[in-house]
Amino acid sequence: MARHLITSALPYINGIKHLGNMVGSMLPADVYSRYLRQRGHEVLYICATDEHGTPAELAAKEQGIPVDEFCAQAHDQQKAIYDGFNLAFDYFGRSSSPQNHEITQEIARELKANGFIEERSIRQVYSNADGRFLPDRYIIGTCPHCGYDKARGDQCENCTRVLDPTDLIDARSAISGSSDLEIRETKHLFLLQSALAGEVEAWVDERADNWPVLASSIARKWLTEGLHDRAITRDLDWGVPVPADTWPELAAEGKVFYVWFDAPIEYIGATKEWADQDPERRDWRSWWWESDANVHYTQFMGKDNVPFHSVMFPATLLGTRAPWKKVDVIKAFNWLNYYGGKFSTSQRRGVFTHDALDILPADYWRYFMMANAPESDDSSFTWEHFTATVNKDLADTLGNFVNRVLSFSRKRFGDEVPAGAEPGEAEAKLGAEIARLLAEYESQMEAIQFRKAAAALRALWSAGNSYLEEKAPWLEIKTNPEGAALTLRTAMNLIHLYAVVSEPFIPTSAKTMRQAFSLENDTATWVNQDEAKSLAAVPAGTPFTIPPVLFAKLTDEDLESYKERFGGESA
Repeated sequence: MARHLITSALPYINGIKHLGNMVGSMLPADVYSRYLRQRGHEVLYICATDEHGTPAELAAKEQGIPVDEFCAQAHDQQKAIYDGFNLAFDYFGRSSSPQNHEITQEIARELKANGFIEERSIRQVYSNADGRFLPDRYIIGTCPHCGYDKARGDQCENCTRVLDPTDLIDARSAISGSSDLEIRETKHLFLLQSALAGEVEAWVDERADNWPVLASSIARKWLTEGLHDRAITRDLDWGVPVPADTWPELAAEGKVFYVWFDAPIEYIGATKEWADQDPERRDWRSWWWESDANVHYTQFMGKDNVPFHSVMFPATLLGTRAPWKKVDVIKAFNWLNYYGGKFSTSQRRGVFTHDALDILPADYWRYFMMANAPESDDSSFTWEHFTATVNKDLADTLGNFVNRVLSFSRKRFGDEVPAGAEPGEAEAKLGAEIARLLAEYESQMEAIQFRKAAAALRALWSAGNSYLEEKAPWLEIKTNPEGAALTLRTAMNLIHLYAVVSEPFIPTSAKTMRQAFSLENDTATWVNQDEAKSLAAVPAGTPFTIPPVLFAKLTDEDLESYKERFGGESA
């Protein structure tokens, strides 16, 4: 079995994230990690809070607390929410960790030694109103490429073009709104991406055919436009310091590395954080050194993060000349919008992760988001769609099947799985269909196609309902009790199978279904197709209980209350 390294784009420390952030990075990475673990692979799922940069400084200043204290509190707050969504990170670290500082500085030194970092005097935007140099992302204006009027100085989130602040039209400070800006000279370190362009292009050509089209097209578009040398330091108080042993003058001036230089390195840093907790048994370099060819590395992110992960971070690692492990597959996602518009905290539009868990358990959200993941294009969250999906797929197709089978069997045959007749033609037909659908589900999960995987999972659930309707045990029992017992025993085996294969999407509900049966040493280990076809994992005589309702149906009143609270089409 392979070793799978999985990372999801680091959530920024400043503010609670909305559902679009969750579905575009952390949740699909978790679903995929869970699936691979069930298949017997060794998996390391790493994530962290991205803590450096001006937004963290400003948020801390607004709260009147030191920035390190602000980040520590915000990290714990975000981690609690991700725990609530059952995100099974192997480690959730912090980019402000000593480990990330150490590795970022190490990589910078290697790049300098190899001639890929140089010190340059540049003219940078200075805000007279704010009394400071402005980091790129704190200069906003109109994008010269697409005309978006809120483009940042580092990247236009509308067309994803990477920008320099001087590219912007009608530039102004994002802090004060002042357009009283001037250009002053200062010194910074530059990553010489232009010197690495050929290597990066060859690296992308070697791998990108295995990436989903969204990721490969963005990477190739960026390469076609040409790689430019990029400043990798900033004038900030909070960040990874430029090492004084290598650049004493810049270190004395308090320069720190640009957040987009150190944030991807935190994937490595967080792995070291994880390993340092148990150094006798964990070797972080075994996951991050190319000499271990058995590691397969998959990254998950929204489309705005693709340029940095497909070009800038690989260029950084290539330039070290050290055998750092580089990504094998980038799984990128489009935007999840809210009724066709953007999520907005200030306008009280959209669902943010802490509010989502306040309304309904995590599995409702996990299933809906993955069944409607914005893989091929942007998608839109509406309460009408959410309600219909929960009621049809979760409450009716899966939840109702579990409840009616167990309740009817207890009523007619007691608290143990009934024996009944031997399997017949209907059961053989069902077993073949279940094996076929399971193969389709596995195929889509291996391809990291979550909407198609969810459709195959839904089809597995539907197959049980079709079998139940065909056999109609509530009628069968009147003339053929042994046949009705067989039908119910078969259906109970379906429930157990559903518990195993649904675990990546709805882990809490899957565990509840599995624990309904008193089986010794029962685990969520994957079911092979022969086992699925036989439907014999839960033998006759196994005690069972009836779990609480797995998924409550959402009412029209629920729908209206959600729209009133969070805004809807009319907002």
